[in-house]
Amino acid sequence: MSDRRLQVFHAVARLLSFTKAAEVLHMTQPAVTFQIRQLEEQFDTRLFDRAHNRVSLTEAGHVTFEYAEIIFERYSEMENAVREITGNISGSLTLGASTTISEYMLPALLGDFNQKNPEVLLKLRVSNTEGIVSMVENNVIDLGIVEGPVTNKNLLVEVCRKDDLVAVVPADHELANKKSLNVKEMLNFPFICREEGSGTREVIVEYLKSQGLGKHALKACLELGSPEAVKGAIEAGMGISILSSVSVSKEIKLGMLKTIPLDPPLSREFSFVRQRQKFRVRTMEELLEFARSYCKISNTNKET
Repeated sequence: MSDRRLQVFHAVARLLSFTKAAEVLHMTQPAVTFQIRQLEEQFDTRLFDRAHNRVSLTEAGHVTFEYAEIIFERYSEMENAVREITGNISGSLTLGASTTISEYMLPALLGDFNQKNPEVLLKLRVSNTEGIVSMVENNVIDLGIVEGPVTNKNLLVEVCRKDDLVAVVPADHELANKKSLNVKEMLNFPFICREEGSGTREVIVEYLKSQGLGKHALKACLELGSPEAVKGAIEAGMGISILSSVSVSKEIKLGMLKTIPLDPPLSREFSFVRQRQKFRVRTMEELLEFARSYCKISNTNKET
């Protein structure tokens, strides 16, 4: 979007919160407030009422928001129309990925895509699944790739590949030689888990519920913010965990950790998430087609 002020306004108007908009846009709150103030000065009217710690749109704000929605959609259509004429695959895309995907899946995918499409500038933002979905909802990123379920029915969600989750323990742990492991056995030991909002954590919580364990089963776990931190804590003997099998391949080869299949098995889906109007942008279509092929090859290699 050429006018940053309108993009900032759109985020605040959707969320009705300067604080949340600042988080989604990766800006400071004073910077968000400054952009809104500039837009209000341009229109010579207030766009938001800020009373009693609540934010609401004024009449002028409602009108501005309606037109901003139209402007964003038409801008996207314009970009697409020009690229259809030129046939060029160029421009920029901002991707968002949850932590596991950004660390273990995206580097190879984006590297290969960039080699074949050097005119496309790719930008990446990393957050947990909840944060990535919020960025897609607010048009902060063009495409999200997440590891957890997406409940917003206004977004397009497309499954990319299947991911197996396994129990992970230190190589010398008393459970290390078991052929399979029930999650109830795991909870007899100190458990290390991801933070609230993580797709991995959400999948594990649902799995625990399916095994008859309540929502407080992970209440006493050590919470860490990335797979690398969880693996480091396991190696240090601080506990055991459940992680994506793709995230521990290096440690398994080095003999530092041991994985054990869960009984019953646990898997999840990696998915593409995007706004509906973004689908027809040519650069996006090329990246999606490339990613689909990449995921298909990855799944084939996994099965053989």
